[in-house]
Amino acid sequence: MSSFPAQHQQPDVLGEPDLPHGTESARAAAGPVDRATLVRGLVREARPKQWIKNLLVFTAPLAAGTIGHASVLGPVAVAFVAFCLAASAVYYANDALDVEADRLHPTKRHRPIAAGIVPIRLAWVGVAVLAAAAITVAATENGGLVALVMVYLAMHLSYSAWFKHVLVVDLALVAGGFLLRAMAGGVAAGIDLSQWFLLTTAFGSLFMVAGKRFSEMILMGESAAATRRSLATYTASYLRFIWQTMAGLAILTYSLWAFDLDAATHGVHWHEISIVAWSFLFLRYAMFVDAGKAGEPEDVVLGDRVIMAIGAAWLVLFAIGVFNGH
Repeated sequence: MSSFPAQHQQPDVLGEPDLPHGTESARAAAGPVDRATLVRGLVREARPKQWIKNLLVFTAPLAAGTIGHASVLGPVAVAFVAFCLAASAVYYANDALDVEADRLHPTKRHRPIAAGIVPIRLAWVGVAVLAAAAITVAATENGGLVALVMVYLAMHLSYSAWFKHVLVVDLALVAGGFLLRAMAGGVAAGIDLSQWFLLTTAFGSLFMVAGKRFSEMILMGESAAATRRSLATYTASYLRFIWQTMAGLAILTYSLWAFDLDAATHGVHWHEISIVAWSFLFLRYAMFVDAGKAGEPEDVVLGDRVIMAIGAAWLVLFAIGVFNGH
């Protein structure tokens, strides 16, 4: 396998013809969209591939060593479903608002809304349905989870509408979404959340978000501002400063968390050993960021066997440390 995951070079519009940028007339010329294509477009617009990010809801129960308890796994699964629905609502809204800019992007122009497969009015109906479904699912568990889902929706919908153009605030809001996911598992299952866990998640999230922006700037070059207005003001050196600083802080806070977890442990300190794997995860991922190939974090993680292997090693070491301490 190549050192870097393959970039999307071919349109993935489910058999749709390659359309010129920014033209509704191109879609009309290509003919009406049949029902099957529309349904496939609606599913693709929900971006199920990106639901992998919502696995963060399982991290708090894992860290607490209660992930295997039926009384915990059920509520966390509910949180996972609720955040998948909420995230899809945000994807619909974001793409409906950014449709013109997406048509100028080499890969985003193939998204169903930008490609004209999913009408914008139907997309907004999807936003309402998915957001309501997310809140309803969360309500089957507890009020705390409902509050987190509603905060997530408010943050990201306001981000899509306004704050994505406000420097630093845009990074904070996107990273905050990852933090809310990590908190959701603990809130749903009634697990106390460690301050070190929250800090590590926050800094790690900012690392990935800043790395994504940096990669977009490298990929798009001088035309980056046409697809994301904030990139007209950010500089590559400033974004590099952010993702490098956040990487260091994420490793530091994780190390402090590991020392804290192993403070009362006798024998092998597995959490402390896991610091090595955790650090190499950041070093490996930083290769993709530095090369401008981390525009889609899930593609980096799933497309690189080395990252997958290091991640598996870290998970095993951390899990042994958790269950060894109970």
